[in-house]
Amino acid sequence: MNWITNYVRPKINSMLGRPDRDVPENLWIKCPETGEMVFHRDLEENKWVIPASGYHMKMPAKARLKDLFDDGVYEALQQPKVAQDPLKFRDSKKYADRLKDSRIKTDLEDTIVAGVGKVRGVKLVGVVHEFNFMGGSLGIAAGEAIIKAFERAIAEKCPLVMFPASGGARMQEGILSLMQLPRTTVAVEMLKEAGLPYIVVLTNPTTGGVTASYAMLGDIHLAEPGAEICFAGKRVIEQTIREKLPEGFQTSEYLLDHGMVDMVIKRHDIPDTLARLLKILMKKPAASVVGNGAVAIAAQ
Repeated sequence: MNWITNYVRPKINSMLGRPDRDVPENLWIKCPETGEMVFHRDLEENKWVIPASGYHMKMPAKARLKDLFDDGVYEALQQPKVAQDPLKFRDSKKYADRLKDSRIKTDLEDTIVAGVGKVRGVKLVGVVHEFNFMGGSLGIAAGEAIIKAFERAIAEKCPLVMFPASGGARMQEGILSLMQLPRTTVAVEMLKEAGLPYIVVLTNPTTGGVTASYAMLGDIHLAEPGAEICFAGKRVIEQTIREKLPEGFQTSEYLLDHGMVDMVIKRHDIPDTLARLLKILMKKPAASVVGNGAVAIAAQ
């Protein structure tokens, strides 16, 4: 394919509203806010943020870890072995088949990806939800992986940073999924008892049981712009109370205005901000971290 067929024709077709059957569906990404078509390589190079509108698309878990750690270097934590399909659950499709499809789609064993590395010289454990794996839902495997990550942070005597992106508990595992809420909460308390910082970076979406547990128990809560953060969805609440909710309800910005989030921060600024905050929390010289706004944060 040459430049005309690879770039010009899809651009013209997108302007005219015509689909191009010769171009793969994932080659051009449509901005949910403006409808602008963005070439997938340009989107990846800009950390999955739409250049013109600044809309933060969902970022793959492995790509987020690579972007977080210095030079993309980190030690990946192994996925713990747990029972598969303990309830032999089936709805319109077998749960075992759903797991198989998600593993093929994401090349992951389950929704949690974790690693140990350094961010601007600060050693930490990073834990990320992969939303493309069954909506980042929390099941036995995810809960066990999160607990092992907290245990590793305690063993390494380093902070843990969580990047949740989830629809909540995994319905196919029933009460076994709900049991992960108190288990992960205990893991958070173990880290805090060890005197180690726990920072949560809320991404789009963070909902359900994940919000009701470890996602809202951080020492500091950061959030990406426009992220949906809630327990129950807006439509469910409106139908329950039979009232119209405010514009922008349950977004990062709304939660910041109402004291549920400490800072809304662009994806490009996350590594520098995390490093500055962790140095302050761990009583290390904050000025040694290079980045915009270091002096202002240190002064606070």
